[in-house]
Amino acid sequence: MKQDHTKRIFEHIHDAHVAELLPLISPKEIKRSVPMPERVQETVMTGRRDVVRILAGEDERMLVVVGPCSIHDTDTAIDYATRLHQAHEQYKDRLFIVMRTYFEKPRTTTGWKGLINDPNLDGSCNLEKGLHIARRLLLEIAGMGLPTATEVLDPIVPQYIADLITWASIGARTTESQTHREMASGLSMPIGFKNSTDGNLQVAINALLSARQSHHFLGIDQDGQTCVVRTLGNPWGHIILRGGGGRPNCDRVSVALAEEQMRAAGLEPRIMIDCSHDNSTRRYELQEKVLRDLILQRAEGTRSLMGMMLESNLNPGNQPIPADKSQLKYGVSITDPCMGWSMTEACLQYAYDQLARL
Repeated sequence: MKQDHTKRIFEHIHDAHVAELLPLISPKEIKRSVPMPERVQETVMTGRRDVVRILAGEDERMLVVVGPCSIHDTDTAIDYATRLHQAHEQYKDRLFIVMRTYFEKPRTTTGWKGLINDPNLDGSCNLEKGLHIARRLLLEIAGMGLPTATEVLDPIVPQYIADLITWASIGARTTESQTHREMASGLSMPIGFKNSTDGNLQVAINALLSARQSHHFLGIDQDGQTCVVRTLGNPWGHIILRGGGGRPNCDRVSVALAEEQMRAAGLEPRIMIDCSHDNSTRRYELQEKVLRDLILQRAEGTRSLMGMMLESNLNPGNQPIPADKSQLKYGVSITDPCMGWSMTEACLQYAYDQLARL
């Protein structure tokens, strides 16, 4: 096999390393088959307006992006969304809760790339099936009245699902990417930019500045036709501190330094704390401690802290993908470890109670 592969380099002028090109359904076609009801549109638009008002300082609530590290099972996701919707309603006067619905996973080397890329969890990579599943799930969750959030990774995918997303993020591995900065400049929802995996915050600030500007880049339209996309720029961005290099950056000094860097760049500091990743040394049970410190900073007057992110699932921890998919544990992450629902409830209740005293 390796010999045949090597031989292709000398026999093919193009696609020497491409095994197959598979046509994909267009965004228009998938939206026709999975249309958006009026109630869902209202959830998305109202949610975006609320996040914008939080970023503008017109809404004193904290934005809370909470949910599984990644979605791999729609039954679990709906179970989780049903519970989170109750919290969304219960705490809505102090917290604006948005559910993490992450369908794409950036990999440092290799691994499962997420529900859209590999919905069968077996490397078969049926993207058309994954796009349909993701869109149907987003419709069902938003249909409850619960806004959704995701990380945008592949620059083509937003054409299929972005109309259902209230808030999105650019991840630590892609914040420095010109492609993702340009893409963010044309997205219709508010965007959070994470600092890089080594903890560098300047790359996120640069991304935020870039995404505010108009750009031209190659993309596709609703018919799937390749086109030049000209954007207007997205003014509703903010920074996400997620730690880096094995060290947290959610403490008071780190937040103060982040404020200084943003002001030096001509930006009003608007900061979200990711309670997971390096801020909790990837130990899901420490997310609660990060949240408590974040709320205390807010109580002490750090108004730049406008939101938090929690990785949470029905049950705590994580699990590898077994060969026999029937052995998957219900409500347990197959990517990063997550806190369970009981801890999630406790965190949301604590945040609400403390913010109610301000």
